[in-house]
Parts: sequence; structure tokens; C-alpha cells
Amino acid sequence: MTVFGGRKGRQCAVAGLSALAAVQLVFNGVGRQLVDRARPPKEWIEHDEEDRPDSSSFPSGHTAAAVAFTAVAPAWPVTAVMCAVPAALLALARVQSGAHYPTDVAVGALVGLGSAWLTRHVPHLLRRWL
Repeated sequence: MTVFGGRKGRQCAVAGLSALAAVQLVFNGVGRQLVDRARPPKEWIEHDEEDRPDSSSFPSGHTAAAVAFTAVAPAWPVTAVMCAVPAALLALARVQSGAHYPTDVAVGALVGLGSAWLTRHVPHLLRRWL
């Protein structure tokens, strides 16, 4: 985006990375410490125990981060679609692999959307207030 997208591409890259950083810092750094939910049982979906993280299952940080990057949507809708498709596939893969329950992924997606919204609107709100 930054190299070939010109000014619009740079704006999109900054918006996406800002939303991603917000999810990682606030959500994964603080939010996940609030809820301790075990991963889905191995009997539901066969998977290697050594590949499974020890962290809380709720909500899905991978999904939140992938969906947060769709903050590029208002600035460059075509790119947003190109980001949304892999984000949706990642969310499905997190459930299919047995790493998360569907509700973990759904809430992770909502957190990502919230981060994207905040990234796009907070600067405008701050300019109004200051």
C-alpha cells in the first residue's frame, strides 16, 4: 500500500497499522487478562497439543487483529475488500483448527471492528474537542 498506493495507500497503511497496534496493545495486552477461558477440548477437533497456545481462548486475538486492519475501508474500499476476505478466512480457520470457539472469533471480530472505527474517528473527535 505504501509503495504503490501513493497518498491514499499511505493513509490506508497508517490506518490499518494503527488499528492493528491498538488491538495488540490494549486488547491483547490488557483485555485478555480479564477473561480466562480454556481452549476447545481436543476431542472436538484433532490437533497437536504442542501447537496450542496457553493463553485464554476468549476472544480471538488473531481475528481481532485481522479485522482491525480493515480500517482502510473508508480511504480505499477496494483494498478493504482485499483485506476483509483473508480476515474472514482466518476467523474460520481459527475455529476449524480447534484454537477457538465460534463465540471467541465473533467477539474478536467485533473488537477488531471497534478498533478500526476508533482509529478512523478518534483523530477527528480530538480535533473538534481541542
